[in-house]
Amino acid sequence: MDTIDLRSDTVTHPTPAMRAAMAAAAVGDDVYDEDPTVHALQDYAAELLGKEAALFLPTATMGNLAAVLTHCARGDEVILSRKAHIFEYEQGGASALGGVVFRTLPVNFDGTLDLDAIQAAIRPEDVHFARPRLICLENTVIGCGGTPITPEYTDQVGNLARRHGLKLHIDGARLFNAAAALNVAPERLVRAADSVQICLSKGLCAPLGALLVGTREFIAQARRVRKVLGGGMRQAGVVAAAGLVALRDMRERLVEDHYTAQLLADGLAETEGVRVEPVHLRTNMVFFHLPEGVDSAAFVAELKARNVILRGKSPFRLVTHYYITPERVRYALSAMREVLAALRVTA
Repeated sequence: MDTIDLRSDTVTHPTPAMRAAMAAAAVGDDVYDEDPTVHALQDYAAELLGKEAALFLPTATMGNLAAVLTHCARGDEVILSRKAHIFEYEQGGASALGGVVFRTLPVNFDGTLDLDAIQAAIRPEDVHFARPRLICLENTVIGCGGTPITPEYTDQVGNLARRHGLKLHIDGARLFNAAAALNVAPERLVRAADSVQICLSKGLCAPLGALLVGTREFIAQARRVRKVLGGGMRQAGVVAAAGLVALRDMRERLVEDHYTAQLLADGLAETEGVRVEPVHLRTNMVFFHLPEGVDSAAFVAELKARNVILRGKSPFRLVTHYYITPERVRYALSAMREVLAALRVTA
């Protein structure tokens, strides 16, 4: 049995089709805006999401940072969830590099922010206050178990933003998981957004890369921000070719990852002493708690010896992806039960 890596969907490898496309890619200098494969990827992403233009970046974190720094000046305020990836897991980059202020709000079970809370967080024009400029949503919401956000809710937030002269950015690192779970077109999920970031290197299996989409004016400015952040790339068509395969061929199969995640959740829920955290609507993530008294480090080490890779401690996050088949889920569940039984004996 090959290694079963459940730490994240970022551990995916490029598919054979991606490797072939990378080998055959036409390339140019992307800083000079001359790479034809990058152009093709950007044009396809913009069309797919119903926006005017797109920008290829090395990472999703840089995509979010470039978006915030393009929308906001120093001292401007961003309203977002206190569990948002931008706030929790990106080193406060917009604050550190752009002097942008974060205003965080509680998040609901279904991943949404209360509209009244967003309204109340929008400060009036006053010399004492930071100026609100941007609302950020995340789809799917990893802080709520990878739950997807509906287009109807996003429309409401977009309308609220426009009424107050604010912009709306969506961190769509797993946007296509949301589209698959809700059975809607990706474009519909971001229709109300002024900018969107999508990641290619998670469930879509590309080796690296993200895209930022929005208006032509926004993307032109974001290109300048990308450059100052060190994200200007040269013959980037080699990896953009894999991104094209990812967007064209890998989106429709994400429902398979949601199925394997449900298999994992169901199997864990049937395991004595294990508690699986509920979610609003499952995508490709499962969060679970070990039985009381079971040592997390020992659990991880024993599973690694059986070729099942986890990280962290209880509650654990498991993420399914292209390389996690139903057969591998069944093996992982069997290994977990075996390890738990052994650890209970020694506890």
